Amino acid sequence: MKTIVQKYGGTSVGSIDRIQNVAKRIIKKKEAGHRIVVIVSAMGDNTDRLLDMANQISKNPPKREIDMLISTGEQVSIALLSMALQEMGHDAISLTGSQVGIKTVGGHTRSKISEIDDATLQKHLKDEKIVIVAGFQGVNEEKDITTLGRGGSDTSAVAIACKLQCPCEIYTDVDGIYSLDPRRYAPAKKLDAISYEEMLEMASLGAGVMHPRAVELAQKFNIPIIVASSLEEKPGTIIKESGNDMENTEITGLAIDNDDVMIDLDYVPHDIKITADIFDSLAKDQINIDMISQTSPHENNVNISFTVPKTELSEAKQLLQKICVKYPQIKMKINEDITKLSVVGIGMRSQSGVAGRIFVLLAKANVEVLMVTTSEIKISYAIRPSDQQKAVEIIASEYDL
Repeated sequence: MKTIVQKYGGTSVGSIDRIQNVAKRIIKKKEAGHRIVVIVSAMGDNTDRLLDMANQISKNPPKREIDMLISTGEQVSIALLSMALQEMGHDAISLTGSQVGIKTVGGHTRSKISEIDDATLQKHLKDEKIVIVAGFQGVNEEKDITTLGRGGSDTSAVAIACKLQCPCEIYTDVDGIYSLDPRRYAPAKKLDAISYEEMLEMASLGAGVMHPRAVELAQKFNIPIIVASSLEEKPGTIIKESGNDMENTEITGLAIDNDDVMIDLDYVPHDIKITADIFDSLAKDQINIDMISQTSPHENNVNISFTVPKTELSEAKQLLQKICVKYPQIKMKINEDITKLSVVGIGMRSQSGVAGRIFVLLAKANVEVLMVTTSEIKISYAIRPSDQQKAVEIIASEYDL
């Protein structure tokens, strides 16, 4: 009997009607001869509601207590879904992250899965139960509940699929992965398939359909992921190893991210030890750096620009102010008004000229590029938010996205 891991997002279980609809879908899969493990997110915006209550009590609530609080959202979902399945005549059991053996390391609110002890899971599957698991959470060495960060239910699902060596199906309120967000560009095309590498880039660039860590895990263990709608019976998108057919297309997708800020450090002494000091300090403070560019030396100084998430700006600013005190000639500027536009495609490995072609397109549309960085399958441009829609439209049209 084949095992399948399914994950249902918050909107998919956002009401009693939707929970009952999910239960019917699970039963259909089980009656087709599968053993089923289901990972569930909190209902609708329940996590946001819980965080709002915490912030009403404290401006800086302890992260341990935040984890204790928000982990309850998934526990509500799993209990209700298990009840629905049992009411429909199918044996089911709900398990928290700790009960199912998900062990974590790292800080509260952003921990990582270190291992999964699947003995309990295997026992219930052997008893032909449908196992409903709380996503987004686990337990650390101190027996504290920890959470995996927003979107962590994807990671929970893929991690369990990796442990069981079985496919993973992610069900959400969209019917697959698109070349770009249809809300930004209505003619956007749904993809039948996308490679792990491309999906990882898209996810890390703000495409909210999949969590980047989940894609990393799937790629490491070569676990195929299907992303599809929980509300409609439509074929979804499969995330898998790249094939020759994928490499024929220069650009697979385009992502827009308005959640970063750009920091410029001017008059940085041209000394690798100083540059290392800057970025090592940011890394030790767990500040996520994405785009980085550096000018050529002029009068033994360089200018360094990079982007950080807006949510980490306060911490980054405090740390960099200390750097500026340590190296007084460095001047810091912060631009919170940027959009990061990125094109992704493994076809760029074998087809040259994409960056130049896009620069020409942006120039024709009078879109100013504030910064650009490239990798083997990605090019990211920092532009002004006021230019993002025309930039999206001209690139999407040119590359038939």
